[in-house]
Amino acid sequence: MTSYSRRTVLTGASSVLLFGAACSNALGSRGPETIDARVASSLSFLYSNYPATQDLRDKSAGQLVMPLVTEAGFGLGGSYGRGALQVAGTTIDYYSATQASLGFQIGAQQFAHVLFFMTNDALYNFRTSPGWSAGADVQYAVNDQAGNLSADTTTTLSPVIAVIFGQAGLIAGATVTGTKYTRIIP
Repeated sequence: MTSYSRRTVLTGASSVLLFGAACSNALGSRGPETIDARVASSLSFLYSNYPATQDLRDKSAGQLVMPLVTEAGFGLGGSYGRGALQVAGTTIDYYSATQASLGFQIGAQQFAHVLFFMTNDALYNFRTSPGWSAGADVQYAVNDQAGNLSADTTTTLSPVIAVIFGQAGLIAGATVTGTKYTRIIP
């Protein structure tokens, strides 16, 4: 018979509860109207607070907007969010984003992100994939010391650019690397 210590049981239970919290990201209704409203609000915030992203929008073939991603972990971690793929300002599909991780981590955070598909090929590959995973080909546009969004020449030539914003919580360093995006019907 296997014996488990109270600490092992509590750690496992905490991990399950935190992962469950990550999967319930407070969007409430799963309807497209709710997702579209969150997407519009997130884009408005992004473009008004980081005007340089408007240039990315204008040059991109499409944007995947994840208005709220919840990430939590206690040894075992995960994240979950829902959003919309927009082309020329019109929603054409809805997606979920999931990520699992194992390692030294504790806490929870919420953030939003937008993937700018800078080429038609990148957008096509994303849309035709049964489950697209963000990897090393994703470049990040980051805040500089003055709080402005910075994308250098190398970044603007990348097929996919990720912008992460609106972070709140206790885990530092949000990333989309390893996140799997799957088309959903809300």
